[in-house]
Amino acid sequence: MIDSRKRSFLPSFVRRNGRKLQGNRRNLVEELLPKLLIELPEQGDLLLEDLFAQPNLPLWFEIGFGGGEHLIEQARLNPGVNFIGCEPYINGVANLLAAIERDNLQNIRLFQDDARLVLEKLADDSLSRLFVLFPDPWRKNKHHKRRIISQDSLELFYRKIQAGGLLRIATDHVDYGVWILQNILAFKKFIWTAKTQTDWQNPPQDWVKTRYQEKAEQEGRSPMFIDLRK
Repeated sequence: MIDSRKRSFLPSFVRRNGRKLQGNRRNLVEELLPKLLIELPEQGDLLLEDLFAQPNLPLWFEIGFGGGEHLIEQARLNPGVNFIGCEPYINGVANLLAAIERDNLQNIRLFQDDARLVLEKLADDSLSRLFVLFPDPWRKNKHHKRRIISQDSLELFYRKIQAGGLLRIATDHVDYGVWILQNILAFKKFIWTAKTQTDWQNPPQDWVKTRYQEKAEQEGRSPMFIDLRK
């Protein structure tokens, strides 16, 4: 299997220790997580038939699912869709595993490192939807190179999303929002679906609110919602 440390980009996160897992959460990480974890092949593409019982279903992909609220609700509401969720922090993974067990969901697979490592191994035009929701803004100028949205990542996203597919980005950080739009406009290939200001100020109809968004709104930060089509 591929060594995930071999990468051509800076990771968009820094490893840190979370709260120590107890009881059922610890058991889920030890027993359920290994059954859902994606292992990247050293050579060739990552094959969906090696991951899912029904590999021909649409594939949705979430980068940095945090506590898992959005991913679990989308999977519950869309049983005819396969999901890949990427999240490096074990506490968020444990939250998601508890929900997977509770709802007996069979259509989610997980990766605990930078999502771009998985995307590079997926066949082109394989994603129906790709979600990048409230990524780390890396506020300091010297850290901007770690931001997940860049010309290189947009090119990768574009190759992996099928024609007509959706790239949904959300942020509550004004400076990062400007950065994202500048990169999208410079990239030129995606079609921004917004027609009026309210289209990016208000959440899409199928939006799932997360704890992170609720905290941001309580602190007075207004999210920006950007839907792009290939």
